[in-house]
Amino acid sequence: MKLLYSIHKYDVSLFIWLINTRIHGSLTQCGRYLSKTGDGPLYGLIIAGLYGNQGFSPYLQAILLAFLIERIIYFVLKNSLKRNRPEAALKNFHSIITPSDQFSFPSGHTSAAFMMATLLSFYFPSLFIPLYCWATLVGCSRVVLGVHFPTDILVGSILGIGTAIFSLGQL
Repeated sequence: MKLLYSIHKYDVSLFIWLINTRIHGSLTQCGRYLSKTGDGPLYGLIIAGLYGNQGFSPYLQAILLAFLIERIIYFVLKNSLKRNRPEAALKNFHSIITPSDQFSFPSGHTSAAFMMATLLSFYFPSLFIPLYCWATLVGCSRVVLGVHFPTDILVGSILGIGTAIFSLGQL
């Protein structure tokens, strides 16, 4: 428990430092846009495009399996660990946006973004760098907007990459 407390204390300190940097204000508008790209409709369009192009291919099956596994793990972790979001955990702090649920750990936006970046990089290797840059920016936007701590993003990225690799192994 002492280790978890130390990690949480460091996480809160890093979060407060990031929120108080000079450029934070100018990043919020960009953060809103980037966060919205991870909301979900984009994934539906990608899946529909792949289905229209290839039908129900093994690759599309891997994407659907990854989403199924990732969403279950995400839901169980979020609702069993029940880590408060920054607005609930920190006095006198208000996030830029209203999150869609109560708890913060792990970041679902980040998890889904890294999962899709990993899956799409497998199919389109030339897009590896842009896809991982996008996923990283989605995760960072969630901290900029004040709805996640940095470790929520770190664990979300690990969850997303892990479920993608597992589902690709099932091809």
